[in-house]
Amino acid sequence: MTLTVGRPRPARTAPPGARRGKPAGDPVVAWLFLLPALIGFTVFYLAPTLRGFWISLTDWNLLSDPEFVGLDNYRAMLADDKFWNALRITAEYVVINIGTQTVLALAIAVLMDRLTRSVLVRAAIVVPWLVPNVTVAIVTLFMLDHNVGFVNHILQVLGFEPQSFYGDSDQAIATIALVNTWRNMGYTALLFFAGMQMIPRNLYEAAAVDGAGEWTLFRRITLPLLRPVTVLVLVVSIIGSFQIFDTVAVTTKGGPADATRVIYYYIYQKAFNEFHMGYAAAMAATLFVLLIVLTATQMRMLRASSSDLR
Repeated sequence: MTLTVGRPRPARTAPPGARRGKPAGDPVVAWLFLLPALIGFTVFYLAPTLRGFWISLTDWNLLSDPEFVGLDNYRAMLADDKFWNALRITAEYVVINIGTQTVLALAIAVLMDRLTRSVLVRAAIVVPWLVPNVTVAIVTLFMLDHNVGFVNHILQVLGFEPQSFYGDSDQAIATIALVNTWRNMGYTALLFFAGMQMIPRNLYEAAAVDGAGEWTLFRRITLPLLRPVTVLVLVVSIIGSFQIFDTVAVTTKGGPADATRVIYYYIYQKAFNEFHMGYAAAMAATLFVLLIVLTATQMRMLRASSSDLR
């Protein structure tokens, strides 16, 4: 019996400059790459935020020097019925906008994944998102006009009464929410579609062999494995929805009868129409904290740090 001895393997050598027990790479170089972003974040986000909190503790009309008043602006805000009404209207807008946008975007993403993955289709559905909000608001203001609007003309042809979409206090905020749903759902659908491409195809094939239908595949495979993307979509969409301003400013200006006076528009009015900058900053600071709490709650409830894909 012959014993064969293999050729000895060469010993692995550490790359030049790497130290034992420490990750390779120079942290100084990493910080240099991060420096432009850190400077931008500090100048355009952190510093204005801290100054905004300071202004919220003052009485300032933009003309005279700020006068420190402590928590008086926050006390006045808690007793302000218009503030709570603006917060309620904003919440109503968020529910309608996020609900319809998420459902429609998910449906579009599923259809693209099942029927076509054409680049042309993907480009077409994202076109409304590329149009500025102000342009969309102006176009829909004419399309939905009670007297000469194209949509009301179609309704009359079908035998329905014309509707005052932006002029009716019961329809105005829902109209604004649905207009923004139409604008944003294509981009949201692309996010869902990208998430679906990460789901292994063999999971669908195995479930189909076991007799699972389309609804079962969607409910048991697609939805659970899309959770990280869903968390991203919900967090970004809710933050953006609370910041709705331009559509309201162009179409209704908070009317009719304060039915569309969302929180951002109310902050704008207090700051630049009434020159109560301290009070406006207090509302902005409150909204900032509220969004942080909502974001943290969503990420915790939806387990954003974990994935069902193993």
